[in-house]
Amino acid sequence: MPEVATYEAPDANAFATGWNRNNALVAVSAGLLHNMSRDEAEAVLAHEISHVANGDMITPALIQGVVNTFVIFFSKIIGHLVDRLVFKSEREYGSAYWVTSMVAQMVLGILASMIVMWFSRQREFRADAGGANLAGRNKMIAALEKLKINHEQATLPQQMAAFGIAGGAAHFAKLFSTHPSLDERIKALHAGR
Repeated sequence: MPEVATYEAPDANAFATGWNRNNALVAVSAGLLHNMSRDEAEAVLAHEISHVANGDMITPALIQGVVNTFVIFFSKIIGHLVDRLVFKSEREYGSAYWVTSMVAQMVLGILASMIVMWFSRQREFRADAGGANLAGRNKMIAALEKLKINHEQATLPQQMAAFGIAGGAAHFAKLFSTHPSLDERIKALHAGR
């Protein structure tokens, strides 16, 4: 059972954090407790408990680390190939290697972030389904509907945005969003996913 805490914020939000299931904390904003019914708050807590059960608190950092390793590895290969094949360097690496490696790291880093954010959005769907299993589908949908009403008032610090229950973005920014839109999440619950 994770520890449960509240934090002072006017927005309705919650997050799970910790190294593992045995050392987890679920934090709920005072705004959530004031603005949601007991059933809706129960669903939000069930969502966060699902994050804990799935190990979602540390998984994004591990995935980011693995993806970053591939980014560095492939950027060095690309730099090596450009330096040797295009600029015909034979002994030490020339400036083409360093410039190409840095550019490749930036481009591959952006692509890697898109992969990590995709995973983050998928874990939100899984936590919604887990919350629906624990608290009830209708309660989970009602909680997400209530979050839609309060979404514009979010004050969760940017560093913690990936851990909050609310989130989402529009158009191209969706690729870099940690959360799917609340509408997508509600639609998935209605569809039984």
